[in-house]
This record gives sequence, C-alpha cells and structure tokens, in this order.
Amino acid sequence: MPDDGATIAVKVLTRIAEVPADQWDACAGPGHPFVSHAFLSALEESGSVGAEAGWLPQHLIVEDAAGKVVGAAPLYLKSHSYGEYVFDHGWAEAYERAGGRYYPKLQCAVPFTPVPGPRLLARPGARAAEIQDALAAAMVELARRHKASSVHITFPGEAEAARLGELGYLQRTGVQFHWHNRGYRSFEDFLAALAARKRKSIRKERREALAGGIAIHTLTGPDIRVEHWDAFFHFYIDTGNRKWSSPYLNREFFDLLGQRMADRVVLVMAEKDGQWVAGALNLLGDDALYGRNWGCLGEYKFLHFEACYYRAVDFAIERGLARVEAGAQGPHKIQRGYMPVTTYSAHWIADPGFRKAVADFVARERRHMEQERAAMAEFAPYRQEGEAS
Repeated sequence: MPDDGATIAVKVLTRIAEVPADQWDACAGPGHPFVSHAFLSALEESGSVGAEAGWLPQHLIVEDAAGKVVGAAPLYLKSHSYGEYVFDHGWAEAYERAGGRYYPKLQCAVPFTPVPGPRLLARPGARAAEIQDALAAAMVELARRHKASSVHITFPGEAEAARLGELGYLQRTGVQFHWHNRGYRSFEDFLAALAARKRKSIRKERREALAGGIAIHTLTGPDIRVEHWDAFFHFYIDTGNRKWSSPYLNREFFDLLGQRMADRVVLVMAEKDGQWVAGALNLLGDDALYGRNWGCLGEYKFLHFEACYYRAVDFAIERGLARVEAGAQGPHKIQRGYMPVTTYSAHWIADPGFRKAVADFVARERRHMEQERAAMAEFAPYRQEGEAS
C-alpha cells in the first residue's frame, strides 16, 4: 500500500517475527512494554494469539524509501469480540439482526490487555504524524480488502484518539482507575494525604490481609523462578474457571514472558505455611506500573487489595513511578486511592447506515461516561484542603 508520494510504503505482516525486534521497538519506544516486540511475539509464539484463538495477525509496518521500518501497528483480523475490554457485542448483534455481517473485523490492540498506550507507532521525527496517518488509512483500506465490517483501535492515548477523530474515526470513551504519585516518600506519606476514616480503613485492611501468617514477596528480574510461574499459572487458570470463562493465556506465554521481559515483570506472590496461595502480575513501564492478572487459591480477606493495590503503590513509591494503572473495572478502587480517568477508543464503520447509528450511540455514551467519571470522583478519599491530618 504505497502512499501517493511513493516515499513510504505500508506492508501487512502475518507474523510479528517478520520484522526485526529492534526496528519494531524503535517505533514503539521504550516506555510501553505491551507494544514491545517481545510481548507481542510471546503471545504469537505461545499460540495464545493466532488463527485458532480468533486473533489473526495482520500487523502493519511502514517502510521508508531505504527499507527502514519507520512505523508499525499491532493489528488483528478477528472472528469474535472477546479479550478486548471495549465491548461491542451489542453492535454485532444489532448489525446481524439487520441482515449485516459484523465479523470479520480488524482490531488494533494489545490482545487481552486493557492498558492505554500508543497504537500507531512511529519513529520520533518530523514525519511521525504523517506515518501515523498512513497507518490509520491503511487499516481502512485493509478492512475493505478483507470485506470487514469495521476497524477498532482500542486504548490509544488521548492525543492519538483525538487525531483519529479528525481522520473520521468515531470516538468512544470509558473509565479506568489509576493511582497517581504526588511525590510520596513512603506509603505512610500517601496515607497522610487521605481522610482520617479512609486512612484507618486501609491500615486495617493491610493488617488483616497478613493475618494468619501470610507473607508477601515482590519479585522481579532473576528473582522470578520457574516455581513462581508454575504457581501463578495455577492461580490464573483457577480464576478463569471460577468465572466460567476460558483463560486466554497458556503456560508457554508466561515462560516466554519470563525469559524475554523479566526486568519488566513485577510478580507479587503471597505465601502461607510454605505454599504459594495467591499472586498478582504487573508489568513495569518507564513511568508506570501496570496491574494485569490476579489469582488466589482460597478465601483470604483483603489479600486481593494488599497484593494488587497496596503492594503496587509500595513499589511505585520506592521506584519513583508516576502512577499505577490497575486495569479495567472496579469502582471499589476509589476508596483505596485509585481515581477514575478517561480511556479512549476509535472506530471506523464501513456501512454508512450502521455508522450513523453507532455515531449516535457513542455520542450519548460519551456524555454518560463523563458524568459517571465526575460523579465517582466526588468519592475521592483524599483530604480536602484545610482538613487536619
């Protein structure tokens, strides 16, 4: 798919292994582990992503006249809407009731990962915006070639989402809960910023989480061994089974993650009587810690909050990180210091009539989501100005 000036060309890859890791990562940048070649290739090589999973890679790369990769996008042809966290099942049902065919569709995303970050990846430089526009246009062209109903770019950054809106993509918003570091020197320093009642509640939760001899270990890099991955995978599968859902990731994926990205993995493991009983998986970015998966064998009061939220805050303060992103859903996170933030997605719909209906829906939904975010923010646990600590 050459551009009009023939100075850059967009190509479609059916395996991320077709592009050298250093060239992909030069476009992705160092700060976002989920769009790295290592993470995306681990999904493919393990078989967690592929034709059988309903995530068929159709990655885009942009090459300049010398053949250097100057842009990229993680893209998949999909036969379902699972593992995305921006829900369009209702759109699919409505379109098919009207006689249309919603699948296949194109999904620009990190599979099974609702983490905001760049999606139209471009090497820094004067042509970055041009390259991103070329990627967005190529997705539409590829959708037409595949006779796909739509293109969905989920969890891009705010500026990227705004640019996609200018290019004709429909804009949709959602809400997540993130903790922001206000220069805290310790967890107690963070607690001092909270209202007295919330501060007391969190201290109680942390005490009770460790009652009965629970010990917490925060592991990263070479400290993470095969036994930890074995235990964590057991937790992960158990969580999926209890939610009556099929886990997306297989055991090989976690091996590859540990081999290739150990320095980016932060594994919080809970131990009782010499046995691992729970674990929380996080990935480390340049300025943020990203909470991903949690699992637990048995019922341990407040252990989920301790392992997933409070230990993440401990780690972020120790490392001087700007924030902790705790993943999708969970208004209960607000009282633990994680505040609502807006997330974004962008959507191109091929059918003009269906596009009009979806445009009306997302416009109304955006207003509702902003009202909901503002309403939830009213429950912030932080002390008001002038309130005694």
